[in-house]
Amino acid sequence: VVECGYSHSGPNDPIVHPNHTGRSHLHQFFGNDTTDATSTAGSLAGGGTTCDQQLDLASYWAPALLDHRAEVVPVKAVAYYRPGVGIDPTTVEPYPYGLKMLGGDQAASEAQPLDVVAWSCGTGSTREVTPPTCPEGRPLRVAISFPDCWDGENLDSPDHLAHVARSEGGACPDSHPVVIPQLLLTITYPVTGPGHELSLASGSLLTGHADFFNAWDEHKLQTEVTSCIHRGLTCGVASNRS
Repeated sequence: VVECGYSHSGPNDPIVHPNHTGRSHLHQFFGNDTTDATSTAGSLAGGGTTCDQQLDLASYWAPALLDHRAEVVPVKAVAYYRPGVGIDPTTVEPYPYGLKMLGGDQAASEAQPLDVVAWSCGTGSTREVTPPTCPEGRPLRVAISFPDCWDGENLDSPDHLAHVARSEGGACPDSHPVVIPQLLLTITYPVTGPGHELSLASGSLLTGHADFFNAWDEHKLQTEVTSCIHRGLTCGVASNRS
């Protein structure tokens, strides 16, 4: 578990719109503090991080949440790395350096599965397809899960989707045989009570998604996978900071 503060916002996306500054909808970035449209694995390696794990130089980003069309600055993001449902934890391998992934669908016009994108109040177990009205002390949170199977060859693909897949029934498909950690990214916003008019910079509230660009220190990531995931342990539990 890695907790990462909010870093910055910008209309950039180095995965979907690489080297085209300003072409994307507005994103909010966590983790690596240098991320922009021109970011590469090499440039991220030279950056700093907002994460409590200083060797996590990966970049995480999601469309900005808007309230009455004004940007809501998020409180934090928490990255949970875990085995996919039913996956043998000892088979999980670290991400290859420079892997790019998308979670969720920015073009969705219908509700996405709750195990892909879900809104909740705080860490509550009640998950919804659109933001609920949250009580004081339990601010709005969105959770986005990523694929957990890799084709073993490509760090990206033309559609940014085909090189990874989701496991089913505790197994990865033959086309994507390498088991990787399933990243669950949660983002908390300072939103409670009624009177909000929420939307996402990507469109409707159904278009929840997030991006991940791996720049973890390779030795540290291998150690975390071996010491924590393989042994079924939860390491580096996020603090209780609100």
